[in-house]
Amino acid sequence: MTPADERFEILMRLVGLIERDLESLALAESVDNGKTVAIAKRLDIPRAASNFRFYATAAMHTFDESHETTGQAINYTLRHPLGVVGCISPWNLPLYLFTWKIAPAIAAGCTVVAKPSEVTPMTAYLFSKLCIEAGLPAGVLNIVHGTGPKVGSAIVSHKDVKAISFTGGTKTGESIARVAAPMFKKLSLELGGKNPNIIFADCNYDEMLAETRRAAFANQGEICLCGSRIFVERPIYEQFKRDFVEQVSTLKVGDPLEADTDVGAIVSKQHFDKIMSYIELARAEGGTILTGGEQVHLDGRCSDGWFVEPTIIEGLSYDCRTNQEEIFGPVATIMPFDTEDEVLAYANSVRYGLSSTIWTENLSRAHRMAAKIETGIVWINCWLLRDLRTPFGGMKNSGVGREGGFEALKFFTEEKNVCVKL
Repeated sequence: MTPADERFEILMRLVGLIERDLESLALAESVDNGKTVAIAKRLDIPRAASNFRFYATAAMHTFDESHETTGQAINYTLRHPLGVVGCISPWNLPLYLFTWKIAPAIAAGCTVVAKPSEVTPMTAYLFSKLCIEAGLPAGVLNIVHGTGPKVGSAIVSHKDVKAISFTGGTKTGESIARVAAPMFKKLSLELGGKNPNIIFADCNYDEMLAETRRAAFANQGEICLCGSRIFVERPIYEQFKRDFVEQVSTLKVGDPLEADTDVGAIVSKQHFDKIMSYIELARAEGGTILTGGEQVHLDGRCSDGWFVEPTIIEGLSYDCRTNQEEIFGPVATIMPFDTEDEVLAYANSVRYGLSSTIWTENLSRAHRMAAKIETGIVWINCWLLRDLRTPFGGMKNSGVGREGGFEALKFFTEEKNVCVKL
């Protein structure tokens, strides 16, 4: 196995190369995915570099534990890399999530077979060239392009692949688990979300309003952490509705390469059709479209693209399909609530449990709600504020296992206890 300090040197060279090529990688991400080039420059590519920087340094600070059984024995724990592992990433944050899996696997000393989404393969290809330039030894990272049923299934079912780290839809995660579990592979599954954003009347209103808009519509709503179910305490509900609609109505849907575009293109025709079908479903379920709800037609370069107006829907029950199923697009629903118990029941009613956001200046309430809400991540008075040292993952149908921090390094290793009698 390559020593940790050599792994550190290679991975840090890779960090420098990603940062050097930020502009070209961001452009490729925007063209491939439809996201704005601005968000790719600000979020996706810098985070890819941060992933490698974090795990390059983390690999230098791993440690083994020891325990003295008083007067009898010394126990110590060894961790060895698993060997060959499989990493499968989605199309919404292509390089961001691709590197989020690969970085800890390589840092832990594993070799990786990695499949990017066939919908957005370009930055994975460009990344492979940077890996060669950084001096990553041949065979450490093996990027295989192709579809899920063909390439993804081959990775999951191969007897020599010891672990699978997957981010994507819940149904695909179920299929992976059915194959991998009987083979006793280690599994980390980061799946779907239908995340509540709970707003109490005592919140910092202006800050909440700006972050709620971002949480609902960043990256066209194509982030598993987006706050798409917005619950507002009744005393401020009408004010919030008026201000939120006004702010969302000003978002510019346009060419992703233009600097002033707020909302770019939907990733594919198939996904566009899914989003529009849910807007129609919301109407059928009695919802009122407060703003948006229609396809946007652009001229020029993007005339054949798939664009959707940022959409706010009111008047739906908490348990209707629109409020229970993941849409993964620029669609948010709003509804009022009166009590903590009521909004907790709304928030916890879905089969997902990935993330939640709570807005309140009441410290006791914040801790009380955080303890009772059924999500793996709880943001209080913020959204998508990430510390890479913290565990990341969901409850219920949002997945199993945790990524991030030393949790990910441990996932890609096998633990062994050694007991030495005194």
